[in-house]
Amino acid sequence: MMILNPVFEVVNAIGLIAFALVGSSKAVREEFDLFGVLIVGLLTAFGGGTARDLLVDRMPMVLQSEWNVLFGFCGVLLAIGLRYAIAVPDEHRITVCADAVGLAAFATTGAIIASDAGLPAFGVVTIATINAVGGSVLADICLDRQPFILFQDFYASCAVLGGSSFWIVAGLTPGTTVAAAVCAGTTVLIRFVAIGRDWRLPSVSGPVVD
Repeated sequence: MMILNPVFEVVNAIGLIAFALVGSSKAVREEFDLFGVLIVGLLTAFGGGTARDLLVDRMPMVLQSEWNVLFGFCGVLLAIGLRYAIAVPDEHRITVCADAVGLAAFATTGAIIASDAGLPAFGVVTIATINAVGGSVLADICLDRQPFILFQDFYASCAVLGGSSFWIVAGLTPGTTVAAAVCAGTTVLIRFVAIGRDWRLPSVSGPVVD
């Protein structure tokens, strides 16, 4: 059964467009053909949400509504159009901003779904994070790259903090509107700060042993 929560619908649409744009821009950079650009863009947009739905025993939303697919196509078309205006679209600030917005949107939709499913705190944060980064991981695999969330950048951690803020606020306020706003705001704000200050998690390293 589809969620009719207007907050969810709006945030989900934003996330689909933003992540389809980001994924397609990466494929354009790798000189994929149009079909390849489309596949990588849609995989980035729908990968995390599909994993989320399967984990909470739901029919993936991409199969329930043509609107979701259309939003994904919009993001792909934006990426193609951006390529004709910008030489390296996947590194441009427009794409970087879209990625941060998509991350925040999908952390929020994941938290809403998990909360509606009655999951505890760990489940809410986990589903929010999977929803936020799952599509990017699958896209990197298609692009024959190591998933960047595993070794660089302060990225998935933003979704973890956003999902945590959702659970805390949802326990203090009725409904999910306020919690969703806090989750989205927390995630995107931390992501922008991380980009501006080049935050990275420390790596595990030590002296070389002969």
